[in-house]
Amino acid sequence: MLMCISLFTPCVFSECLSAGMEGTKTSNNSMQQLDNGNHSSVSTTSSTERKQSTVTLYAEVKTSLSVLVDTKAVLTCPPVLWPSVLVVTWEIVLRDKPPCFGAYRRDTNQTTRGNCTDKRITWASRPDENPALQVDPVAITHDGNYTCQIVTSDGNFHHEYHLQVLVPPEVTLIQTEKGTAVCKAAAGKPAAQISWTPEGDCDTEQGPYWGDGTVTVQSTCRWGSRHVLNVSCSVSHLAGNKSLSIQLSQGAEIPAHLKNLYITAPIFIILIVVGSIWLLKISGCRKCKLKKTEHTPVVQEDEMEPYASYTEKNNPLYDITNRVKTSQVLQSEVDGMNLHTIYVPRV
Repeated sequence: MLMCISLFTPCVFSECLSAGMEGTKTSNNSMQQLDNGNHSSVSTTSSTERKQSTVTLYAEVKTSLSVLVDTKAVLTCPPVLWPSVLVVTWEIVLRDKPPCFGAYRRDTNQTTRGNCTDKRITWASRPDENPALQVDPVAITHDGNYTCQIVTSDGNFHHEYHLQVLVPPEVTLIQTEKGTAVCKAAAGKPAAQISWTPEGDCDTEQGPYWGDGTVTVQSTCRWGSRHVLNVSCSVSHLAGNKSLSIQLSQGAEIPAHLKNLYITAPIFIILIVVGSIWLLKISGCRKCKLKKTEHTPVVQEDEMEPYASYTEKNNPLYDITNRVKTSQVLQSEVDGMNLHTIYVPRV
């Protein structure tokens, strides 16, 4: 029987139990031969049947366990009386990986591992004291089934765990140029759920699953003609809930014709200003040319008689005054001399 226990597979465990049952039957047959009474034979047979029913006792428990990534998970075996324990085996089946086994044999106090290379999966403590299994730290790749099987003199006991690793999503909330709000729960496992306050016209999309089982969920919400200033995005997830708020710069999306007006109006104003400056510049140049044309004869006269031109152009009042004074002086001199002008006709 001990040679049989050295193999740690479920099939071998059943063979061990069968061997134990056969040994029990042999001892009971010997007792039956020694007893010549029919009553004793019946009693012995009843005792054997009870023993067989005890040995073939089978208990199985299944548990779904969710564990947050980067934490520690401890998986326990079925509670049994330790003196009756013969062998404890852990069978681990991870996603996209071959199964691995870890076992403890109580009679020799030995542990073995088969095809298990992940050093993060170990015994929680000494297996002769507590055959629990621990995963520390938990990674996304540790999704899978973990089964503890205990073989005792009273039967087999199983406890199977379906381990689900939780990855909290990264939550963001932004406002787009179109006046809508976008809430994103990125790289979560499993997929998150998104809700809005206040409710609006929302569109939620779930992206494809990545190789590690994570997924991104995005919700785009708009409120039309409603004057909404503050909105909240709530993300529900098995790893924890999160809520973000944002103040919208505009309560509703700007209509298309207003957008065009906002774009073209500044351009139109700039064109008007530039055109006005250009017209003023052209007009000023024309006036300069006319002034230069009018001053051309004066320049020639200045070249001929510079002093007279300068006096005439710059002192017109002075010239007129001198002429009047000169006429008055000449007239007074003529009057003083009592000279009379005699007109002599031409012969």
